[in-house]
Amino acid sequence: MKELVEVIAKSLVDYPEQVTVDEIVDGNHVLLKLRVASADMGKVIGKQGRIAKAMRTVVKAAASCENKKVTVDIIE
Repeated sequence: MKELVEVIAKSLVDYPEQVTVDEIVDGNHVLLKLRVASADMGKVIGKQGRIAKAMRTVVKAAASCENKKVTVDIIE
């Protein structure tokens, strides 16, 4: 799932070299912290959060196959 978030984010931003994803696993719960350049925050979040919501939906669908719960946080 970490790779999935990374691929999606890198395809959206102007500075793909600054995209990092940290994965914290706690039992069945996985926390993914997506870091992007401050100039790319708007592109990752999208208008009214639509792109971020779509990214979270795709990751949750992938996680449901493995019976895990995933949270995606976008931070600078």
